[in-house]
Amino acid sequence: MSDPQAPFTLVLASASPRRRELLALTGWPANVRPASADEQPRPGESAVRLAQRLSQAKAAEVAARADGRTLVLGADTVVSHEDALLGKPADEAEAGRMLDSLRGKTHEVITALTLVADDGAWQAQEVCRTPVPMRDYTPQAVGAYLASGAALDKAGAYGIQDRPFDPVDVGRMSGCYANVMGLPLCHLVRLMRTRDLRPATDVPAACQAHTGYRCGIYAEILGTG
Repeated sequence: MSDPQAPFTLVLASASPRRRELLALTGWPANVRPASADEQPRPGESAVRLAQRLSQAKAAEVAARADGRTLVLGADTVVSHEDALLGKPADEAEAGRMLDSLRGKTHEVITALTLVADDGAWQAQEVCRTPVPMRDYTPQAVGAYLASGAALDKAGAYGIQDRPFDPVDVGRMSGCYANVMGLPLCHLVRLMRTRDLRPATDVPAACQAHTGYRCGIYAEILGTG
């Protein structure tokens, strides 16, 4: 295995603008090289196992074509509700059905992160799970949101950060906000520690300032409480 202290390039194996936005808060510079993994679940596959498998597959795919001192970060986010896995909707009608099923209820968002060295000799993984309570939004609010097109590129057909829809009842949420956006930053910090790498910023402070969400779990995740 190569020296973890040697200079490296971090590569994000995702085209998600939300993940790029959140990763920038850490101060780790990164290149973006999207992966093309098939995101269909296997028969009987759990939400956690699906997220783990896909994040590993995305990271491994990009690492296989990397050169130089590279660490590849793969990420996959899955929405689980009443034993159903909700991916990105195929069209507006499916997005509407997803939002109707989530209205006024609590579901779970799972994100798996996989970090892979370019030589393929090393990898590590983290999983973050967040219960997400939804507002009892109106059919009119859903219609306006669907018309904006914002639902179609997001698992579960919504973004926690999307205004003015504001689908999540953030006041009742106690988990990781960044996870629901697709990149749980404190779990990423913990993952990078496995390579003896530290962020250039105070990540919990940067995340809370960026999202406007007061996080009560970062100390537990990072072992600073």
